[in-house]
This record gives sequence, structure tokens and C-alpha cells, in this order.
Amino acid sequence: MTTIRISGNLPPNIDCTKAPIAFGRRAVPKLNEELQNPELITRQRALMSLCDLVHDPEIALEAMRLGCLESLKRLLGDVDSTVRMKTTEVFYRLATHNVGRIAFLKSDVILPLSQLFDEPVDVCRKNMHMAIEMMSEFPGGAVGLVEAGLIPRLVFKLTSELEEIQELILDTLHFCLCVDASEALASEAVSVLKEKLSHRSARIRSKAARALMDISVPLEGKNKLCEEEVIPILVNLLGDPSPEVAASAAGALMSATVTTPGKYAALNADALPPLLGLVRSPQTNVCLNAVKAITVLAEAPEGRKELLKHLDLLEDLRGHDSEVTRRAAETAMRVITWKP
Repeated sequence: MTTIRISGNLPPNIDCTKAPIAFGRRAVPKLNEELQNPELITRQRALMSLCDLVHDPEIALEAMRLGCLESLKRLLGDVDSTVRMKTTEVFYRLATHNVGRIAFLKSDVILPLSQLFDEPVDVCRKNMHMAIEMMSEFPGGAVGLVEAGLIPRLVFKLTSELEEIQELILDTLHFCLCVDASEALASEAVSVLKEKLSHRSARIRSKAARALMDISVPLEGKNKLCEEEVIPILVNLLGDPSPEVAASAAGALMSATVTTPGKYAALNADALPPLLGLVRSPQTNVCLNAVKAITVLAEAPEGRKELLKHLDLLEDLRGHDSEVTRRAAETAMRVITWKP
């Protein structure tokens, strides 16, 4: 099946020759001046040179100190698509540096970047989402994205964006939901993420399940997953051929089944057999999430009764290479063998 690929290639009629770099301390100031030049080719060449230079964190810091961020913010609205493309690429390069992410917050870069959510050029949107995703990995950046009110817009864009951009959005949501899940819940994010659980891409299924784990941390999120009947779908994903999908599904079940309705929704969907099967997985994250989900389900009498038959399986995990997994297995055994 053919898929759309976002091309980063420049139009063939554009001269790719970079702007000449001034010597020493004049290099960045001269490029900043050229970014504001009314001549299109001058702006394009300056952006190409700057994009290469800001790989160096020291030059990136100097560029931001000399006011390049303000010039770049203006170029986000340039009529030329190549200028917008290279501008968003520069923003992404800057966002890879800690000093860049801090400067983004101080210079209010988030909202100007978000104006490109409806940008017609695919690669511009991709670069913009890469920059925003990089921002979200920084705790202050995730808070800034939430405070800027971007969560509802990100959720909405999940329904229409290209696959590789959807992955970036799901990564961004993962970090933002760790800060605050209320806006996502109000934006019907559970329904949107539920649809993504059946996506043809294993990466999107995995990231959607991970986002559901994040959104189900608050009680409202747990209740929403039960109301939307997401838990049976997560149980089905425990048998997904992709280990990452299975691990994320087990993690989401671990979080969503803390409540009594969640436990019985999982038990009624016959979640224990596939979870016990995942305990034997050679991948630590799969095994660990499965053990933690089993521990939660063991708190229900029906779950405990069934799991008492499989104590030997958990006993074997006491010799697991991962200390975290060994401790999780011991906790699971204590819960399963508990007597009132």
C-alpha cells in the first residue's frame, strides 16, 4: 500500500548556495541582518547558513542573545514556503539545545510556532511538530505547551494529520499529559486515542496506548476509559505482534484497572491469560508492565483466585536480571497470597 512521505528536498529552482559567513563575531549578526532583508534569495541563503551553524550550542546561544528568535518568529509568516521550511528547521535545531528550549519560553515562541498547525506544506508542519515535541521533553516546555492551550488542538490534529506527524503529536501528548490531563479529557481525547488503537501502524498503536496510560492517571480518566469501553480493546492488544504495543497496552491496563469497575471490565474481557503469557516475555518492559497489571487485578477476589494457580510463574521471576522486575514480582505474590 502506498503511503505519503514528507520530502525535505528544496525546490529545484532554488539556489542552495549558502550565504557567505562573516569572520569571527560578525558571523551571526550579519546573518540576523540578512534574515530581515527584503530580497527573498538573501533570506533563503541566510537561513541555510544559520541552520548549519546552530548545531553548535555556543553559536545557538549567541544567535538567541543577538535577537535571531524575533527575526525567525517573523519569518514563520513569510509568503515563501522555502523560507518557512528552513525557519521551522532552525527552530527544531535550536530546540535540541537546553538553552534553546529555555529561550523559547522566555521569548514566547510556542504560540507563533503553533500558528503553523494548518500550514499547507507538509515538511513545515513536520519541522514545527518536531520542535514542539522537543520542547515537551523539557519539564518547563511541557508546562508551557499546556498553559498555551495547545492540548485540544493537538488532539484534534490527530484525526487528520499524516502518520509520521501523528507519531510526533502522540509523543508531545505523552509529556503534556504527565503535567495535566484535564484539558485532554475535556477534548474527547479518549475517543480519538481509542480509534488509534486499531491503526495499521504499530508505532501509532503503541504511542496511543501509552497516551491512554497517561490520561488514566487521574480518576476521571480511569472512569472515562471504562465508559468508552477501551479496556477490552487494550486486552486484545496484549496479543499484538509488536512487543512495544503489548507493553503499552499492559501499562494502560495497569493504570486503568485501579478502580473496581476497571478491574472487573478487564477480568470480564479475560485479561489474565494474555497477561500471564507476557510475564514470560524476554523484554523487560513487557514483563514488568504485565506483572504490575496482574498485581492490580489480584486485588479483586476473582482475580486472586485465578492467579493462585500461577504462583510458580511469578516465583520464577525472583531470579530475573532486572531488580525492578524482581521487586514487582514479590509485590504481586504478596497481593495474590494475601488473606483477609
